[in-house]
Amino acid sequence: MVKVGLRPQRHAGFTLVELTVVISLIVVLSTLALVGYRNAMTRSREAVLKEDLFRMRQAIDQYYADKEEYPDTLETLVNDGYLRALPVDPFTASAEAWQPILEELDPADPFAQGVFDVKSSHEGIAMDGSLYADW
Repeated sequence: MVKVGLRPQRHAGFTLVELTVVISLIVVLSTLALVGYRNAMTRSREAVLKEDLFRMRQAIDQYYADKEEYPDTLETLVNDGYLRALPVDPFTASAEAWQPILEELDPADPFAQGVFDVKSSHEGIAMDGSLYADW
């Protein structure tokens, strides 16, 4: 005996379209999270770089105020106790990558040229559009 009007039994589960939509949403959300994570990491590195530059410049100024001359090298700041250690550049991952800027040449003493300023050797572009080497 055949029953008329009954629908065939449907199996429980998801259709291919439903699975595709869910997977697509997961991919889009994870992509957004990854972009946000990378931006946060770059911003934190920029903050560390600004703080390191500020502290080293402050140590150079303190050295000059105490001794009335600029340090010969950045390592002089460490040796004389103005810094515990040279900070690691967050972009180059090296403490030796800092580029010292020497003071202008004094005609009275052409051999005495100390470190007047310091900058990063990283050649990238910051999130605000400026160069890291110009900070």
